[in-house]
Amino acid sequence: MALNGNGCCWIQERILSRNGCSVFLTPRSRSSAAILPRKSTALSSSSSFQFQGFVVDRKQSSSSMQTAAVRHLVGSVTKTQGLRFAVVVARFNEIVTRQLLEGALDTFRKYSVNEEDIDVVWVPGSFEIGIVAERLGKSRNYHAILCIGAVIRGDTTHYDAVANSVASGVLSAGLNSGVPCIFGVLTCEDMDQALNRAGGKSGNKGAECALTAVSLL
Repeated sequence: MALNGNGCCWIQERILSRNGCSVFLTPRSRSSAAILPRKSTALSSSSSFQFQGFVVDRKQSSSSMQTAAVRHLVGSVTKTQGLRFAVVVARFNEIVTRQLLEGALDTFRKYSVNEEDIDVVWVPGSFEIGIVAERLGKSRNYHAILCIGAVIRGDTTHYDAVANSVASGVLSAGLNSGVPCIFGVLTCEDMDQALNRAGGKSGNKGAECALTAVSLL
């Protein structure tokens, strides 16, 4: 690098090629702090050069660089033979939860899960789902447990207490039992929102839970 009288520096750039080294003198303003590399043809072989006391080793061009291998661990949605599932369903708001259950069972059938490998357990309300799910998980009879319910906001703060307790209960059931417990409890502002998510225009969350359970295993 050299300075001239006009406050402009000349950057000596060396670009390697297969046949040798080419030198280019490129003007840069004195205020410019960064040295931008000149685009060059990608090299397929290893090469190195020295620039201002630093040795730069180019083993591969950017076009031929490959990232390190990453292991992706995913389940299979086609191999369901031998898998057993339990579905814990709340009777409260049964007009919603029964449709969620039907969506889950229909999805299991689509993925060839045998009916004798599915057990459905009804509980009084969503609050009791976590307790039963944990006991089922600890029995070691199931590979995954679906937790289905519907909590709809009313005129009091009862909704907030139940919704938070249900979420914590399902999470604890999975952690304490070591068996995946899939959260399929709707927490909606009104009945219309719940029905829309139980086979209406927003799909069926029960079916989504079943697909999640199959995909995890």
